[in-house]
Amino acid sequence: MIDEHKIREICSSDPEKGFRILMENFQEPIYYYIRRMVVSHEDAEDILQEVFIRVFRHLDSFRNESSLSTWIYRIATNECIRFLNTRREEVVSAEEVQEDLIAKLKASDYVDYENELAVRFQEAILNLPEKQKIVFNLRYYDELEYTEIAQILDCTVVTLKVNYHYAKEKIKEYILNG
Repeated sequence: MIDEHKIREICSSDPEKGFRILMENFQEPIYYYIRRMVVSHEDAEDILQEVFIRVFRHLDSFRNESSLSTWIYRIATNECIRFLNTRREEVVSAEEVQEDLIAKLKASDYVDYENELAVRFQEAILNLPEKQKIVFNLRYYDELEYTEIAQILDCTVVTLKVNYHYAKEKIKEYILNG
């Protein structure tokens, strides 16, 4: 695991070097987090770029109220929500956004299509309400602790556990009953 204290020191003494270290350590996990939210590689790349532009611009104002990783995940979450909200404004309904994401999932190389269960699993996640989808992705894929997710989403651990539980149940039902 990276030493966030050391990265903060480097960022304060040499912001460009510190930013490069941040990119080296966080670019891949943040990309995959974003990709699970928006499906499309191109959209994920665009959002990732925006995330790290924001990180670079605001690195000097980072207040150490959370870990760097939590702060970066929060920025990524906000950028994903902003992107998806923009998509909802362009499309008639939330259902059409979900259908569009599922169509992109099926058209991408993101999932092993030989494994029908993996496709159903990803479809089930995409059909979750936004908050449950975010909580599920952060907990299941990124393996973050509930306390970290609480800081990212600015809510209580109890609320997160309930959202995660409901997400698991909805995924299970979607896979079993279609």
